[in-house]
Order: sequence, then C-alpha cells, then structure tokens
Amino acid sequence: MSAPVLLTSGDPSGIGPEIAAKAWAAGERFVWIGDPRHLPPGTPWRAVGEGEPAGDGALAVLTHDFAAPASPGQPDPANAAGVVAVIARAVRLVEAGLGAAVCTAPINKKALKDGAGFAFPGHTEYLAHLAGGAEVVMMLACPGLRVVPATIHIPLSEVPVRLTPALLEATIRITHAALVRDFGLDRPRLAVAGLNPHAGEGGAMGREEIDWMAPLVARLAAEGLAIRGPLPADTMFHAAARQGYDAAICAYHDQALIPIKTIDFAGGVNVTLGLPFVRTSPDHGTAYDIAGRGIADASSLIAALRMAASLSAARGR
Repeated sequence: MSAPVLLTSGDPSGIGPEIAAKAWAAGERFVWIGDPRHLPPGTPWRAVGEGEPAGDGALAVLTHDFAAPASPGQPDPANAAGVVAVIARAVRLVEAGLGAAVCTAPINKKALKDGAGFAFPGHTEYLAHLAGGAEVVMMLACPGLRVVPATIHIPLSEVPVRLTPALLEATIRITHAALVRDFGLDRPRLAVAGLNPHAGEGGAMGREEIDWMAPLVARLAAEGLAIRGPLPADTMFHAAARQGYDAAICAYHDQALIPIKTIDFAGGVNVTLGLPFVRTSPDHGTAYDIAGRGIADASSLIAALRMAASLSAARGR
C-alpha cells in the first residue's frame, strides 16, 4: 500500500487544524501530524503509526505532543518548538519512505522566532536547510497559471541588487527541471518577466533587460530550452498570453503573486521546487482573525494535498 501524504499541523492557533478537518471531511485522505487537542472540538480522529496509510473513517493522526493547548487567534510561544519539530518529523518520514510527500499548514514566522528562535525567513528556507542546503525556488500554481518569483521576501528596493544573472539562471534551470520531473512536461515553455515597467522599454525605464536579461534568455534558448523574454509583466497574465507558456519566471514577489491570487485566490498552491522530496502548501497564512470560527475555506489546502499526491506519483513514475 502506498505511503500517505503527510500534513503538518502548522500554527495550532491558526486555521491549520480547522482546514485539515474540513479537507478530511471533504474526502481527502492524508495523515495529519499534530496534537489532537488542537483539532476543532468534536473532530473524529484515530491514531496511526509512522508509515501507516491514511485509510478511511476518522481523521488519521500521527500524534505529536505540543507543550500547550491552543487558543484560536492567539499564538502561544510555548508551542513554537512543536510547530518546527513537526515539520522536521514530516521531512524525516518522507525521506525514509514512510510518507509520499509533505504538505505544510500555515505558520507564523514571528511566532516561531519569538518562541523557538526560528532563524529562517519561512517554510521554504527551513525545508532547504533540512534537505542539506538544497537550492530551491518557490512556485505558486493553480489550474490557469504557474509563477516562480526569482526573489521573494525582500524589500522592493533590494530587488535590482539581489536579482543577478546567476540567481535568475538558477531559478530558470530549477523550474525547468521540476516541470519535466514533477509535472510531466517533456519540453516546458518558460516566459521570463522583465524587471522594469514595459521590460525597460528599450532602455528608457532601465537597462537590466538589455544589459543581461535578454542575453541570458538567448543563451538558454540556444541550449534548447523553450524560453522567451524578458517580457513586459503588464501584458503577460491575461488569458490569451497565459496559453503561450507553462510557467512564468518573475523578478520579484508581487510581480508573481498578484496575478495568481487575482486568478484563483482560494485555490493557489505553494510548491517548493528543487527539494529531494515533494512539498506543497496552501497559498495563505494562519488567518488568526477567523481562527476558531468555523468559516475558514479549505479549498487551497485541498488543492495542495491533491497536488502533493500528483507530484509524488509523477516522481514515482
């Protein structure tokens, strides 16, 4: 019997436990790693062992004790170490063949830093660390669009300095390899967004596109990659334009996330490319403001669980 997708608890004071219970009730099958005390009251659950399949019936839980109960909307520093440990445990199990993929529920970086000295900007960087320093990139995906930001959680003023030819090339190559290996595309088509408005407009609004982005894209195309750009970002994301590529490589965070969240706010999935295991996550945060109210939308988590299973199956093939 195949190994299950492992869903981490995330911040137990956020909506993670609630949407896990909703996803299970909607028919998704996975193993949730966390403290059963943090599940919504009345959630039917049953304990399973490491490597045991999810099965049917009550929610399958691989129990992991946390230091304290959880109060919705109020992160407890005492639980920070448990949140981090669950992520590490899920990775260890998948690497040991006892899980098919890791799907992570939302965390709050400040809460982890305050409570456990978490030294990473987010999930992606911590997972890369657990994988031995793997070079990774973040993809956001929905049925109508895949986007990869070359720079992520940095001030906009730092983007022109941090976006180097080496970084952009590595991002492109990691994305290309993942589209072949995990998404089953024999020759993925890539579109590269310019850094400046109108992709620099011939140098009138910036020279990065002329000086190094276009030559880089041309060199990769000469190697055989199906790639074009740099393209004006303001005309890359309408429906007709999206038909021309399988993934868009963007210069910075909002250039990538605004279009995908506009197209499919509830169904976007965060995928970490470049890891030796599959990792997905819903494309939203802890939502402390609605935690515990029973109104959280599980659509993005359901999409993330399904994508985790699909990508894992593709790697298996």
